[in-house]
Amino acid sequence: MKTIMLKTVCVLAMVGAAGAQVLRPVPLDDAGKIAGLIGDSLTAQPAKPRKVLVFWRCEGFVHGEAIEYANKALEIAAQQTKAFDAEFSCDYRMLSDKKNLMKYDVVVLNNTTHLDTKNNAAMVPNLVDFVKSGRGLCVIHGGADCFYDSPELAEMVGGLFDGHPWGAGGTWAFKLDEPGHPLNRAFGGKGFKASDEIYQQKTPPYERSKLRVLVSLDFSDEATAKAKGQKRADNDYAVSWIRPYGAGRVFYTSFAHDKRTYLDPARLWHILDGLQYTLGDLKADDTPAAK
Repeated sequence: MKTIMLKTVCVLAMVGAAGAQVLRPVPLDDAGKIAGLIGDSLTAQPAKPRKVLVFWRCEGFVHGEAIEYANKALEIAAQQTKAFDAEFSCDYRMLSDKKNLMKYDVVVLNNTTHLDTKNNAAMVPNLVDFVKSGRGLCVIHGGADCFYDSPELAEMVGGLFDGHPWGAGGTWAFKLDEPGHPLNRAFGGKGFKASDEIYQQKTPPYERSKLRVLVSLDFSDEATAKAKGQKRADNDYAVSWIRPYGAGRVFYTSFAHDKRTYLDPARLWHILDGLQYTLGDLKADDTPAAK
């Protein structure tokens, strides 16, 4: 397994609403739990050797624990299943150097917030070309709290953070827009309740007609329906979606504000299946709803 060490320069640069971020090791007990949940194979057999870049830089709010647990889960998945090689970085040069970027099959934006596209302008066309060329983008939670200065990247992700009426301290209800969809396999065809922080999305860029929505908030639940701070008149609060983009693929989920997602088998496997979809190994209908 080829892994880039998490450099001190990243730690010094990770200053946002939560202050300087130093990644801590995931406790051995929790790492063992994650390893047991993942096992030795993913849902789909890789069509060829795959390379994944997990990018975890923050300029805004730092979801420290969530970043740590996601990195560990993806490291474990790579090591145990051999479905992909994983490299980890928060160095902008990994996205700004196009020749380097094109070595990968997927970029994971692991709870990245407010990435600096002004001073790292090359990352914008590079990421767009990366996905359009047939590669994938897997965006976790805070990755939608990023591209306020880059409408093209926000459009590619399919959403942009506009608050979180459903805070991490609450328990919220979720419905499966497509219970039988391959990327909802982990939920067993049923809606569920979970504690997490769920975003509402700005329009634009969020438009359901451009996306294949997988999971939404379930307003038949009173607590979920009455959460304070909702802004959308259409009550359209998607949680996870996929979309084709050029010849490539995008997966986004609002899950994973903290470590609980990675200790929950259903949400953990939802993310792993989303990653395999963006890699091109897990085949799934991603036709936007409007089509």
